[in-house]
Amino acid sequence: MIPLHLSNFTTSSCLGAGLEPTLAALRAGRSGLAPCRFETVRDLDTYIGEIAGVDETPLPADFAEHECRNNRLAWLGLQQDGFDDAVRAAVARHGRRRVGVFLGTSTAGILQTEQAYRRRDPASGALPADFVYRTTHNTYSLAGFVRALFGIEGPAAVASTACSSGAKVFATAQRMIATGLIDAAVVGGVDSLCLTTLYGFNSLELLSPEPCRPFDVDRRGLSIGEAAAFALLEPMPASLDPDAVLLLGAGESSDAHHMSSPHPEGAGARQAMQAALAAAGLAADAIDYVNLHGTATPSNDAAEGRAVAALFGDRVPCSSTKGATGHTLGAAGGREAVIAALALQHGFMPGGVNTRAPDPAIPIRYLGANADTAPRRVLSNSFGFGGTNCSLVLGRAG
Repeated sequence: MIPLHLSNFTTSSCLGAGLEPTLAALRAGRSGLAPCRFETVRDLDTYIGEIAGVDETPLPADFAEHECRNNRLAWLGLQQDGFDDAVRAAVARHGRRRVGVFLGTSTAGILQTEQAYRRRDPASGALPADFVYRTTHNTYSLAGFVRALFGIEGPAAVASTACSSGAKVFATAQRMIATGLIDAAVVGGVDSLCLTTLYGFNSLELLSPEPCRPFDVDRRGLSIGEAAAFALLEPMPASLDPDAVLLLGAGESSDAHHMSSPHPEGAGARQAMQAALAAAGLAADAIDYVNLHGTATPSNDAAEGRAVAALFGDRVPCSSTKGATGHTLGAAGGREAVIAALALQHGFMPGGVNTRAPDPAIPIRYLGANADTAPRRVLSNSFGFGGTNCSLVLGRAG
């Protein structure tokens, strides 16, 4: 594939809003996870990655119909690192119809519906009149809000493929640009905390009672987080700063092994990584660091570890950043692509926060602490329920 330029990018999570606090936390090996006190939840013994200030960030008055926690989180994220101005400049440069919007989410505005159910009419059971499903709970509401906010008229879609959503949209945008349908795209993902997610993962017995410890020998499950992550993808300009970050390849697969469990040998994960390398025209030994999906559940980490070991052996440094932010579900792929971009630009490989003793049964080179080695190319993994997998290869222009 022809490389694309990440001309601007940003992410907000429990580590803070924007790139600066994210980078500072990663450099310090600091986690943003805290005991769960979200909304009405007081009976779950788990840690979460909640973002401060989301409920105090109302949407602009003209977009009141989109009002929900997920879109408020999107609005908070879009205002960081000059990203909103960069999008407006791209729209002016390319034209409204030549910019696309492709975003990932898994929960969208489910919390809005959960709260609406509390206000049902006691006689009829009808939902309150001010509840608007189309622009809140509906998964497309995220792209609809972003598209309307910037006056974009190009193609728009939302991927809701569980935890691979925020990565798969990079591949979607690349195909759209390659076929000449658009000249630029806003990509990424937004997922906000809701009751369905917390109680749902609890029912699957996947929540950790402590901050999650990816790839640790005593890992006990995942920690749910929320995040917004965005990148502006454009063709490479005639000249590039050496610190510019490029999307070199994207690979997708669907192993369909089980509704919620990965293939035990990571067959689909390996296929996605191989496809990303092939798209980038690279051999496995060209990758300097792997940002693992690394959810901290026993089966997921073991399966991914087997797939990575089969492809890279124990040569390539690997880590999961979910110990710092929690698993941000549909936003994870976008958030971790941005973290990969930060690693490329700032010349380090982030260590796995909270991981005390890497599982010796998983034969990979796991980073327990930051490595001050500058990667040239990074592979970032995002794997979801149902065996929907996506891997991205990013590189530094210099």
